[in-house]
This record gives sequence, structure tokens and C-alpha cells, in this order.
Amino acid sequence: MQDPIAQRIENALWGAFIGDALAMPVHWYYATEHIREHFPDGVDRYYPAPHPHPDAFMLGMKYQPDIRKSEASGRAYDILHQHARFYRTSYSDFGFNLDDREGEHGNATASVDERMHYHHGLKAGESTLGAGLLRVLMRSVSKRDGYSQDGFLDDFVEYMTHPRDNPDPYTEIYLRRWFEHYSQGVAPENCAEHQRRVWSIDSVGGLIRPLAVAMLNPDNRYLATGMALSHQQLTHRSEMVSSGLSFLVPALLRLLNGGAPRSIFQYLLAQLPAPAISGQKLFQIYRDNDGPDNIPADETWRLHMTFQGEPAALKSPDYFATACYIEQALPLMAALGCEHDGDLIKTLRANAEAGGDSVHRGLVLGMLLGAGSSDVPETWKTGLKDYHELAQEIQQFAGLAAQGNGHLRRY
Repeated sequence: MQDPIAQRIENALWGAFIGDALAMPVHWYYATEHIREHFPDGVDRYYPAPHPHPDAFMLGMKYQPDIRKSEASGRAYDILHQHARFYRTSYSDFGFNLDDREGEHGNATASVDERMHYHHGLKAGESTLGAGLLRVLMRSVSKRDGYSQDGFLDDFVEYMTHPRDNPDPYTEIYLRRWFEHYSQGVAPENCAEHQRRVWSIDSVGGLIRPLAVAMLNPDNRYLATGMALSHQQLTHRSEMVSSGLSFLVPALLRLLNGGAPRSIFQYLLAQLPAPAISGQKLFQIYRDNDGPDNIPADETWRLHMTFQGEPAALKSPDYFATACYIEQALPLMAALGCEHDGDLIKTLRANAEAGGDSVHRGLVLGMLLGAGSSDVPETWKTGLKDYHELAQEIQQFAGLAAQGNGHLRRY
């Protein structure tokens, strides 16, 4: 008979990959009417990434590694590979015109018929790069018989700087800034960008791999939280990500050990503070400034780091932005989990159909809800691309994690 903790860890990982692939086609759709228009039956199964993406502004995002220093030090710098044409880089040509503005944030973008989907070319059931990097962590742990920070960083650099089997073109800003610093000769453990310089480092994506690291100590909240926070700092120097993990790691471990999902999501919603700025107001401020990058740093701090004196439970889910920011996303995720009674697939579908940063919310929600599930429907597993390879990787990681010895391995 399989160890019940190992089974719950497997379910958590399956939930993460399902949440990712289910939300992929509607990732960063901010206008929910566009989701209803393109998916009239809802996101009821895995779909490919459609083209064009009505709300996209990936085209023209910047990646500016220091080529001279990188070549002098022998460090690779190309992390975009065949997708470099979508970005403004220091080593490739950009061939698109950005003569329009996206509707929610007000960012400059291409005309509607040229707006490339963030995950352009991905087929139904394929994983995004965020899920691909979760697999890098899982493989790193399995091949070393435990977690190694240096080992993960080696595997991370190797994966990103070589052509990879994951065809996802969307390379988040934390990755682009990390490798810009790496190209300048910064030590890998210090390459992470700071939230105070680039506010999008305060993002749900920063929670994903740290939560998986936490599962290496499923019965020790003390160690699990420390390891999660330490791993987070490798790629996300963010007060908000750390705050989010301080709430989610204990919740994840309670779920792994048999806690009821609905009661745990209710607890989260009651304990999380309500942000001072509503989602609608936040987006209006972005539009008024022609995009968030034009807002002064002290005003950005106020927008994201101030809270009301009441819990998020007293707010409607519509109060929270569907953007990537932790202070908005965590209460939204908790509200979705409560609304759908902790049901894995119903909640993940609702998450996708809410729009915004649905992929990263889906990875985190799927991990939490899967951890609280006794079973994950087989058809949702087998519909994932690379199902057989994923099954092996998940089983290996879960078997090791269930031993609870992650803290004893070479760090």
C-alpha cells in the first residue's frame, strides 16, 4: 500500500500541472468577455493557445544581457532561443510595431491581429515554462536524493541557456532580470531581482517552486517554511512573496496531512488582510499612467504594500485584481477555493475563467487543492502532454519527499 503522504504529494503535483495547462489558453486575458467570446462553453478541457491574444503585451518586453561581460566570463546569455524575435534584446532584431495600447494596463502593444499569445504555439495539455521549471526542481531533487541549492542553480542555468523541449515563448521578468545579472558576473545565488526595483517580482509565480520544496518536509512546518523561503530568495527577492509563503506553507502541510480543503481555505480568507486598493482602482491607476512602469516608486509601494484593517473574507471576490500581485491574488485564490468547496477541477476551471494571471494561480491552487484531494481524475492526468514522463518524475519526487529528509541532504 502506498504511503498516504506520498499519495497526497503526488496529487498536489498533478493538481499543479493540471491547473497550469487548463489556464494556459486564457492566461493574461484581463477582459473576461474575451474569454466568453473565445470559449463559449467555458474552459471545460485543455485547449491550445489561440491567436491572436486580445489583451497581450508580451511583444517588445526587454531582455538586455551584457554580451561583452558574458562572453568574457564564458557565461551563456541566450535564454530566449527561437523566441528572441518577440523581445527587445541586446543581441537580436525586433520586427514588430507597437503602435497600440492594451486595454487594462495601458501598456504599448501591437495591433490586435498581431498580438501574440504569451504561450504562442503551445498545444492542448502542454505546460508553460513556469511548470517546466517546477519539473527542473523535481528532477534536481530526485537525481541528488534530496534538495541542493547549488545543484538546483546549476540545473536552472543549464535548462534556461540551452534550447529546451518546452516551446513556451513567455519568459517572465524575474527570469530576464536574473539572467541579465548573471551575464554581468553576479554570483548565481545573488542574481534575483528585488521587488523594490521591479514590482512584478511580487508575483504568484514566486510561490510555485518554494511550495514544492516545502513538501520535502511534510511533517515539519518549521523546516518546511525555512526551506521554502530560502529557495524563494534564489529567484524572487520580494517581501510579498515571503509573506504569502508564510501563510501557504502551513496550509499546504495541513492539507497533506489530511486537513479539509474548504475549512483551510476559509481560514486563509479570514486571516489574509484586504489590500487597501481594489483591483478595479489599481487597473484604473495603471491606465491613467499609460502602464505601471510610469508610476513613481513611492506611489507603487503605497499601491501594493498598504492594507485595510479588515480581513479579505469581508470583501467580494470582485474586489481583488486578477493580476499577478500576491496581495491581490492570495485572497482571490482563497475565495475561489471556498466558493467551490475545495473541489479540484471546479476550482481550477473557475480560476481559468476569472482571467488575469490564471496560470500561476492555477499552479498554486492546483498544488493546494491536490494536496487536499484523495484522488485526481485520471482523464485530467492523461490529457497532459508528456504524461508518462511526468508520472515518473512526480512519483520519484513524492517518494523521496514523503521520507521527510529534505533538510538532511546536501544544501
